[in-house]
Amino acid sequence: MKAFKYILFLLLIIIIGTSIYITVQPNAFTLSRSRVIAAPAQVLFNEVNDYKNWPHFSPWLEQEPEATLTYLDETSGINAGYAWNGTILGEGNMTTLAVIEDESISQKINFIKPFESESDINWTFEPQKDSTKVTWTMSGKMDFMSKMYTVFSGPFEKTVGPDFERGLFKLDSVTVASMKAYNIRIMGITQHGGGYYLYQTTSCKISELPNKIKTMLPTVATYAYKNSIATTGMPFVNYHKWDEENNAVMFSCCIPTTEKIITNDSDFLTGQLPPFTAVKTILKGNYSYLNEAWTKGMSYIPENDLEILEEGPTIEVYSNLGNSPNPADWITEIYIAIKPLDESF
Repeated sequence: MKAFKYILFLLLIIIIGTSIYITVQPNAFTLSRSRVIAAPAQVLFNEVNDYKNWPHFSPWLEQEPEATLTYLDETSGINAGYAWNGTILGEGNMTTLAVIEDESISQKINFIKPFESESDINWTFEPQKDSTKVTWTMSGKMDFMSKMYTVFSGPFEKTVGPDFERGLFKLDSVTVASMKAYNIRIMGITQHGGGYYLYQTTSCKISELPNKIKTMLPTVATYAYKNSIATTGMPFVNYHKWDEENNAVMFSCCIPTTEKIITNDSDFLTGQLPPFTAVKTILKGNYSYLNEAWTKGMSYIPENDLEILEEGPTIEVYSNLGNSPNPADWITEIYIAIKPLDESF
């Protein structure tokens, strides 16, 4: 009997001692992880800001993909939110409290089961050259249940830290993969209406072409803006000569105008495209796939018993230039002039 009393007394001491140990643990915590991802800040911000994207990168939803998810009417921006309920994940919800466009997101996460607690979630997106440093932080107060959890399971740095690292890894993979998506459609024969345009012309190595276009198109657009020249349509490039053997290309960067413009600057001239028959190809995706799009468009012509119009326009139009930070959403229209059908035979 005495032995039993000693055992009960010992257990009581262990329980009291453990309770005291749990109680004196830190009353707050902060956990943070960062990753540099090769994507624009705006693309990453948009991915995190919309809760409907969270199943793509959440390390917890990955553990229980069949968990029930419920979304609020708003899934992105302030007051957006979603909730989950699962056997492994338990029950909880998350809401967005504040956002600074393309810079930061503040959220509140509430755990209901297996025990109640709440924490603050913060995301920051810091541009770094061609990449973005994404930082994911969780902080909050530690009640007795939370302290007990960390005592027996380990500190959040050990138990939750790897989840944050996994989530950022998945965010990296998903975002970069989405930016590589593209498709090419041959639209067939169409009529291009032509029109006036303001332009600059230059020659360079084919390898230098992308950087030249990035520099010249804004220059022409800025000239038009500063001189109050009315423009119509999207900017385009008109290719005059393409010489792969000598790695040389001659081209013009053009901004469509409503009328013929007489300029006082010899660096900026006005041209006119006459209406012409063309084979139209549309690329949706990064400009790095333009070579493939041109190849498919050019191949379509002989395959369909058509003939290229010598000295005819060969242009690519940037249909939504500047409207999306994600290359997968960029649209380029390619027009290759062909002989009118009644002249092709």
